[in-house]
Amino acid sequence: MKNNLGKISLYLFIFFLSFITLQAEDFTYSFNTDHPTPYVKEAVVLTLDLNQTNHDVVLLFNFSIDKSEDYTFQRLDIKETDSYHNAKIHYVYLVYPLKSGDVNITFSLLKQVTTDDSVAYSFSGDRDNVKGLVTTDTHINLPPLQLKVKALPEGTALVGDFALTYDIKKYQANAYEPLPFHVSIKGEGYPPLIDTLLPQEGNFTRFTEKPIVKSIATRKGSQSTVTYPMALSHSQSFTLSPIVLKAFDPQREKSYTLEVPSQHFDIQEVATHSLVDKVDSPDVLKEDWSWLSTLLGYLVVFSAGYLTALSWKWKKKQSKKEEHPLIQKIQNCKDEKALLQVLIAADSKHFTSSIEKLEASLYGNGKINLNKVKQEAEEQI
Repeated sequence: MKNNLGKISLYLFIFFLSFITLQAEDFTYSFNTDHPTPYVKEAVVLTLDLNQTNHDVVLLFNFSIDKSEDYTFQRLDIKETDSYHNAKIHYVYLVYPLKSGDVNITFSLLKQVTTDDSVAYSFSGDRDNVKGLVTTDTHINLPPLQLKVKALPEGTALVGDFALTYDIKKYQANAYEPLPFHVSIKGEGYPPLIDTLLPQEGNFTRFTEKPIVKSIATRKGSQSTVTYPMALSHSQSFTLSPIVLKAFDPQREKSYTLEVPSQHFDIQEVATHSLVDKVDSPDVLKEDWSWLSTLLGYLVVFSAGYLTALSWKWKKKQSKKEEHPLIQKIQNCKDEKALLQVLIAADSKHFTSSIEKLEASLYGNGKINLNKVKQEAEEQI
């Protein structure tokens, strides 16, 4: 008997929640939801109908859903019957609850009352001389609409019916050469936006860009295609661990997984001996003390001029170094990762030693002095 009473109470709750019609001064309004007990991030279609009952006045309405961290929403449609004394408005919204439990959706509604004379006066004259419409405004307190939101299975990353595809242009490359890698997630449900797809394990270099999002909201939910452009690089062959995303389809109430299987990349390593020049550039300085005797004879007379010329030459050299764009990029690097990307992009064998030190620091247990590595790289330019 108690179970039957509980079921009856639940059915009554859902009925009253899914269709609420209330009488207000001058008009009636009714809310309707297609799904009062959704899962977190499951689409809910909410409609509102406003119907004028006092036909002696002209009614205007301004309605909106209040913003909240508990849900997101988007207006899908609005239909208005343009009759001064028989206003009818139909609003359609797509709502996504973002937490489990009781979620209260709140509203703002402004009723504006005016007269035929005021409407006629406001539209008199040409387009450049439209007069203001005089209205009596009243804020209507609408009761919140409560959703009973069910929790998702633990570890769920995507909510909806999605499919995953991936595209890897090549699996072989030279050392430090970028390997383009794209992942696309397409389907119906809450837009499939994820902070990062690449696994944290692996000492290869990761390059990521902002995802490309194409999404259209409908009464069935959002139809989305999200593409993640990425690239990988390394100095030696490596394996990318599987990418596994746990998803939940609220329509079937089933969990499933989207996966990119493990990928292996063959890298053509650069021989260490080929990175070292056999000819010194510039030439090694040779000791020559013959200038000393001449310098001593003219030391008093020319010391001031010599020091001035030396100072000017040093400033000129520093100026030229600062003008080099690569030196400026190196100096602007704030951390090891930024410096590594600059040196790899320069595509010069002179930076091999610096690159290896940076990779050891980022992906191994090596420790470096960033300023010393910067200075070493600048000296190779």
